[in-house]
Amino acid sequence: MSNTLVTVLAGGVGAARMLSGIIQVVEPAGVTALVNVGDDLELHGLSISPDLDTITYTLAGEINPETGWGLNGESWQAMDTVKRYGGISWFGLGDRDLGTHLYRTQRYREGANLATITAEITAGWGLALKLIPVTNDRLRTMVTLDGDGPDDGLEVSFQEYFVQRRHGVPVKALRFDGASLTSPAPGVLDALAAAHRVVIAPSNPVVSIDPVLAVPGVRDALIARRADTVAVSPIVAGAALKGPADRLLKELGHEATVVGIARWYAPLAATLVIDEADAGLAGAVAAEGIRPVVAPTVMRTPELAAALARTVLDA
Repeated sequence: MSNTLVTVLAGGVGAARMLSGIIQVVEPAGVTALVNVGDDLELHGLSISPDLDTITYTLAGEINPETGWGLNGESWQAMDTVKRYGGISWFGLGDRDLGTHLYRTQRYREGANLATITAEITAGWGLALKLIPVTNDRLRTMVTLDGDGPDDGLEVSFQEYFVQRRHGVPVKALRFDGASLTSPAPGVLDALAAAHRVVIAPSNPVVSIDPVLAVPGVRDALIARRADTVAVSPIVAGAALKGPADRLLKELGHEATVVGIARWYAPLAATLVIDEADAGLAGAVAAEGIRPVVAPTVMRTPELAAALARTVLDA
């Protein structure tokens, strides 16, 4: 598989683990990840790109094992000082992690775009794969809250929903602010066209993959590669392994099972990898117009991630 070109639609922890498996079985230089930027935010005057950073830190072997985000060996003195003054402290930024955001913000002010900055950051960590933000333009996932309380109907940024409110409040709608005004970053459409295999990582389909597809031209480019595209279900036995994907699907009127995921991805991918726990639903998955492949999908170890990557690339 050394000469295989692989393009991965990516967002967050599930994508980071999938990519960690893929670069074990494919030359990293042949791997391109098209990464969600809908989670990005500006805070304390800094430009923060959580999905890009989570993937970078994971593949560099430096992810914080206690939190699943940020850098290993972290300290929190800067945030403790912000908290002392009564500043915004609900979004944790470790002292090591702050260095990345300081550099990104500096380079923005010097006129660099996000794709260029990301390439510089990944090079700084010695990574050979390409991480490309799906767009250099501003795109933000906005969440409309549901419920009977004072927040009913309130629209907030994704991070305010996910971190500040700990994704513990119901959601009635999502939108991708600015998406219609964006264009794909250089290399995005080429990576989709040139890949031998396109992979939709087991990321949250609602808030990690859909923002990528909201950039004009990306969904059509993916549909054109449907026969060569394999999606990995982020839902196992009716639940998300991490995060609110299952609840968001239900709250937005979708089925939070591998059958619901099959329905979601059937227009985009020819094959869906589902976990052994959902083997009994393989027939129902096939009935949605997408070929099921049953395999262990929970990437608890690097070895399991590599085994899943082989399944995905051979599917």
